[in-house]
Amino acid sequence: MTFIVKKAVQDYAKKKKVQVSGDFYDALDKKIEMLLDHAAKRTSENKRKTLKAYDL
Repeated sequence: MTFIVKKAVQDYAKKKKVQVSGDFYDALDKKIEMLLDHAAKRTSENKRKTLKAYDL
């Protein structure tokens, strides 16, 4: 599953005057998935069904 918009990452990188390698996008998606998995687990452990900012 893809969580990021490559164009948004490219625009950010351009603003910061850096470049983005091809493998960066997959690594970023994996990192985001890990954050979401952690947040979902915390949400379930607290007997909620809504992800909240503090679950991150």
